[in-house]
Amino acid sequence: QVQLVESGGGLVQAGGSLRLSCAASGSIFGINAMGWYRQAPGEQRELVADITWGGSTNYADSVKGRFTISRDNVKTTVYLQMNSLKPEDTAVYYCKAAKFYGNPYWGQGTQVTVSS
Repeated sequence: QVQLVESGGGLVQAGGSLRLSCAASGSIFGINAMGWYRQAPGEQRELVADITWGGSTNYADSVKGRFTISRDNVKTTVYLQMNSLKPEDTAVYYCKAAKFYGNPYWGQGTQVTVSS
């Protein structure tokens, strides 16, 4: 099993910044990608950004140029730097870890609220 612990969510005004962290522990061997998803009330969970252990990144169009995903392979931690936040970024943000095999793992989620 892989445990994912997220931190860094909170309340921020529009235009502000937050940095989310997700630390993986447990059976981390085989993790080859981690990422962030979000889910707003009444909406489906959507990809925000992900990163492979080779360094390839992928972003949702809505966050390109504002959010940056990075990782620390030694600590098996992934970060999401969120700048120029907008009210529509308000959601629960979930960390995901994927291995070459098996089902992905999810964190418990962290709330991000952006006030206008």
